Amino acid sequence: MEPLIETKTGSAKNCCDDTCCTPAENTAELKQIVQERYAAIAEGNIKTCGEGSCCGGDEITSIADSYEELKGYEKDADLNLGCGLPTQFAGIRKGDTVVDLGSGAGNDCFVARHETGETGKVIGVDFTDAMIQKARRNVFKLGYNNVEFVQGDIENIPLPENIADVVVSNCVFNLVPDKKKAFEETFRILKPGGHFSISDVVTVGELPESVRRDAELYVGCVSGAVQKQEYLDIIAAAGFHTISIQKQKRIDIPVQISRKYMTDEQLEGLMKDGLGIYSITVSAVKPEAN
Repeated sequence: MEPLIETKTGSAKNCCDDTCCTPAENTAELKQIVQERYAAIAEGNIKTCGEGSCCGGDEITSIADSYEELKGYEKDADLNLGCGLPTQFAGIRKGDTVVDLGSGAGNDCFVARHETGETGKVIGVDFTDAMIQKARRNVFKLGYNNVEFVQGDIENIPLPENIADVVVSNCVFNLVPDKKKAFEETFRILKPGGHFSISDVVTVGELPESVRRDAELYVGCVSGAVQKQEYLDIIAAAGFHTISIQKQKRIDIPVQISRKYMTDEQLEGLMKDGLGIYSITVSAVKPEAN
């Protein structure tokens, strides 16, 4: 699936409009768009709206799960940009060092901090300076001395090897052009025996091109989701084992999008076969050192 970007960077468009996005020209352009788009979100120039609605104006569609029942949740750090609850499944223990890749305003970091306690440490890594600044303001307000935020590219994580007991990430790897490199970097920073819990967007089956394009526009103008099996194969190739799907849910695309291109009979067949775009939360372990 080709990454999609806004044709006019820095301006929010209605992602139900099939003219708002075009294929990214190259990796550098895609990364620039990610930075500009998420800086606009951090600064409040783009907002998220509820799942199942067709947003317009300065809004994007949210496919996020609710964090409100999780201990450590901080509303000011929740920008509704995720697609799962990786910290809920991460098995974080007291005293762990946790790294959140694509940490945004700090949402998962603060939940992880509750789990690891005062004796642990949480490090958030994000590509966008505006997000880092927002997260740092949040941690200053909360008064935590064991949560820090570092700006960096998760294809080249600015942390030493073997630093993390647990890595979490929420709907970020789909934005990364080189997923192979990102998972290799995740492997590098994990301690032997450490593990990750990552929520992300993948596809299942070959959707009709026209349906797939409109669906991508609906769930977000920057989208680089790949086939589920390809995603799992990338994880295995990076050296991880004990790979498991902790949660999977279909991302519901409004019927009016599919009906633009498909008959009711074709749509029924697609749903029956389980094809579509999914949010998965996947876990894997770095082998113990020999």
